[in-house]
Amino acid sequence: MSAVQSRTSAPAGAGTGGRILLGAFVLASAVDLGALLAGWHPGHVVAKPLLMPLLVAYVLTLRAPRLLVAALLFGWGGDLALLFDAEPAFLVGMGSFAAGHVCYLMLFHERSLFGRGRTSPALGGAYAVALVGTVALLWGDLPTGLRVPVAGYSLLLASMAYRSSALGRVAGVGGALFLLSDTLIATGVAEWPQLPRPDFWIMATYLAAQYLLASGTLGRRQAYGREVIQD
Repeated sequence: MSAVQSRTSAPAGAGTGGRILLGAFVLASAVDLGALLAGWHPGHVVAKPLLMPLLVAYVLTLRAPRLLVAALLFGWGGDLALLFDAEPAFLVGMGSFAAGHVCYLMLFHERSLFGRGRTSPALGGAYAVALVGTVALLWGDLPTGLRVPVAGYSLLLASMAYRSSALGRVAGVGGALFLLSDTLIATGVAEWPQLPRPDFWIMATYLAAQYLLASGTLGRRQAYGREVIQD
């Protein structure tokens, strides 16, 4: 392996600052998830607002593109809004997450062009079936004022999850987990039967999704950087 390949394949955040920030994100995630498992609401209220800012700080050490930073910050806005248990706050949070998905879609388009990524028509069909089926099943159980916003948001979310696969398996799994996390939220709003500690599962899948989406995006960026140097 050449010296240039070695430099471009090593994560830019492998320095001390990047490792500390990633460790802080992992620690805050553990505190938040532990608080949810224990039913300790104050711990969740304190830890949750720290999560996305720490992840943003970490990806900035990797020279993250602006669209990735914006997507994570819109996720942070959604996190804060969903700390309040009211329909207006839910709509604000959904709008903030929707803006984040738009940023992700723009980013995936940019990165897939650079890295010549492709999506699978079969996967697109599977996401389309899941989208239509889930919205149809939820429709009658959702509050009337949330039906259309949830349907529109679900379309955007499924599109983001599908397009994430163009960047590879890591980002694709992240997109799928984001879809799963928000589906769990929607089933709760529809008052369907829930898993024990549903907030734990929602946050666990959400945190994994955001981290994998960020990692997959940055991994594709580094891979493209190697191609350019080698050419």
